[in-house]
Amino acid sequence: MILHITKRELYDNLNSLRFALTTLLLLALMLTNAIGHLREHPNRVQTYNAAVAESLELLSSHADEGLYKLAQQGPGKLYKKPSPLHFCAEGGERLLPNIIKGDSPYVYSTGIIGVWQLSYPDVNIDRKRVGPDVTKVDWAFITAYVLSLIALLFTFDSISGERESGTLRLILSNSVPRHRILIGKFLGALISVSIPFTLAALLNLLIISTSSAVHLNIEAWGRLGIIFFISLLYTCFFLALGLLVSARVQRSAVSLVILLLIWVTFVVFMPSTVASRASELSPSMSFGEKWTQYSQMREEIWDRYNYVAWSKKVDRNTLTAKSAFFTEKAEMAERLNQEYLTSQIAQVQHARSITQISPATLLQYLLESFAGTGFARHLQFVENAERYAREYRGFVVDMDRSDPESLHIIGVREGMTEKKVLPAAVPKFEDTLSLSKDFNDSAMEILLLTMFVVVLLSGAYLAFVRVEI
Repeated sequence: MILHITKRELYDNLNSLRFALTTLLLLALMLTNAIGHLREHPNRVQTYNAAVAESLELLSSHADEGLYKLAQQGPGKLYKKPSPLHFCAEGGERLLPNIIKGDSPYVYSTGIIGVWQLSYPDVNIDRKRVGPDVTKVDWAFITAYVLSLIALLFTFDSISGERESGTLRLILSNSVPRHRILIGKFLGALISVSIPFTLAALLNLLIISTSSAVHLNIEAWGRLGIIFFISLLYTCFFLALGLLVSARVQRSAVSLVILLLIWVTFVVFMPSTVASRASELSPSMSFGEKWTQYSQMREEIWDRYNYVAWSKKVDRNTLTAKSAFFTEKAEMAERLNQEYLTSQIAQVQHARSITQISPATLLQYLLESFAGTGFARHLQFVENAERYAREYRGFVVDMDRSDPESLHIIGVREGMTEKKVLPAAVPKFEDTLSLSKDFNDSAMEILLLTMFVVVLLSGAYLAFVRVEI
């Protein structure tokens, strides 16, 4: 019986005008998305490659000058690699920094020069606009706004329409269990919406994958599969919502008006409104507070090592004291920068946890995570930079220890080896993504979206059971 009801719903939808318009609309949007990505992505890749090449060239020139130059200047600028799945979800990507660079060594009035220290860019994300960006036709926009509205248009009259026409009375007169009717209508609507969306997505991927400007590897296709599943899961939320409202009201026109009001609330107003309130409830460390702490700690360190700056001695004790001064100051600055970054991240994470009450925002977070864009991508970029900084410093120490004639005092020219360093031996920064990490980090959000769907389906069933014919 479920199969029969599903076939009937599917047949009615396929022969309707709304199905034809849905197919044309989704095809047009996905085509626009593909063309836009093919126009913008090569520019992003070209800019990234040029910046990386310039940074590597500078790193090679530092290596030619010796190990001390590498310890003093650091590895240069570290760039975030653009994601080939940028067309799926851009979101706040353009608001987030795509570069991490170390602070330049400080030149003191006494003439001594400090060493390189890792700095962090501000997490300058607009927490008042966390939902899909209406100015970008990406998959997040198409799914969050268009596909959700289409799902409501396919279900607003599923039960109320048949009640008005009298067909629901005939169906129930055959002693058909109501849960089978509801499941059949849900599956019929889901298949009806999935067909045009699948066709449009395949057209989109066909155009993008056949272009030489975009390279999609096996992991990228796996991410696309997860994104497609999440999009359908989000669609199920609004299908269940449409069935719930359709079962509660007697007229299709009333059902449509109620669903449109709910859609505007959940998709349009709620993301920005909740995000604005959430950002006010989670203050972070200000830049002024950070600078005040930095100035105080720097003065304390300077007072302890003031004698080193004026000393002209080159004995081991003086060189060791200078190295300790440089190291302690760099560690202090990096620790304070890390605390500042952690405070910003905590603020964003708190706001994200509150705004997940909106399905559209929840969808945006999930698609950004698996598309390799947005805030989750920024955190992985920072982790990659921190890991590389440790590897780079380890390389400097190991290279210095390999020279038995060196004093092994890092950060001081007289205390480090003078042997040449091969540029090819210097570790290079590689920005990578981990699908397993993205999935583990997003597991709770996927579970939350699934729970929303289950709750609405249960509510639709309870409402349908109470319907009197």
